[in-house]
Amino acid sequence: MRFVVVTGMSGAGKLTAQKMLEDMGYYCVDNLPVPFIVKFAELIYESERDKVVLGIDVRADQSFDEIMQALKDMKEKGYSYEMLFLDASKQTLLKRYKESRRNHPLAMDGRVEDGIDRERKILAKTKKSADYVIDTSHLLTRELREELENIFVKNENYKSLMVNISSFGFKHGILQDADLVFDVRFLPNPYYVEELKHKTGNDKEVQDFLMQFDEAHIFLNKVKDLLDFLIPNYIKEGKNQLVIGIGCTGGKHRSVTLANEIYKALNDDDKEYGVTINHRDIGN
Repeated sequence: MRFVVVTGMSGAGKLTAQKMLEDMGYYCVDNLPVPFIVKFAELIYESERDKVVLGIDVRADQSFDEIMQALKDMKEKGYSYEMLFLDASKQTLLKRYKESRRNHPLAMDGRVEDGIDRERKILAKTKKSADYVIDTSHLLTRELREELENIFVKNENYKSLMVNISSFGFKHGILQDADLVFDVRFLPNPYYVEELKHKTGNDKEVQDFLMQFDEAHIFLNKVKDLLDFLIPNYIKEGKNQLVIGIGCTGGKHRSVTLANEIYKALNDDDKEYGVTINHRDIGN
């Protein structure tokens, strides 16, 4: 029996994750009333189902402390479970709520930001005790599916830290949620080379132009050395998301090329962390 409790921040993708797990053969039930949780576990453990998901979240009409107590009672009765916690940055959650035009369940005064702050405070202990924490701030839908499949279908080792490498252009604003920012404007700008001006760092011609300079290789080696030191320590500290910003003027040439190179250097299936990449301003 594999019993998975899915919880986390509203807007972080809990329902999406549950639908994905359902597609993977899990029987999913969402937001049972508190008095039914232990009884549900009893019935499930007596049934022939071997893969079950119970979704829980913060609601204005019931205490989350009562939910956690019910889960504790469940475990004390011998009904074990794993907990998956979905998280996302405040900026990402605000953007998602704005796009969906939905109200946050804890936004009593209508301010989504206040609701997010209240919810994060309520869920702080739950996040610390979760078996798996996935930050969806920079994950594509397919990347979330792959991560869930690795953990709950293939039973592969859980990668507790997700490293996101993002190129950007300073003229469009600095990357707001970056943990580390590297400025690569010291390299020659392909924008001023006529045949490269309308290409991007995803094109081989731009890559070849930039990587002919020793400075580019020295920079990559120094960044790689720094990350080789930092990442294991971030994992030890319990960090779940590391955002690395690579910036140039417009976010199309130098930053894209160098971000791609760092991604290639870090992207290894044998590592104990996952790596994603995106180019924020490549289309601007």
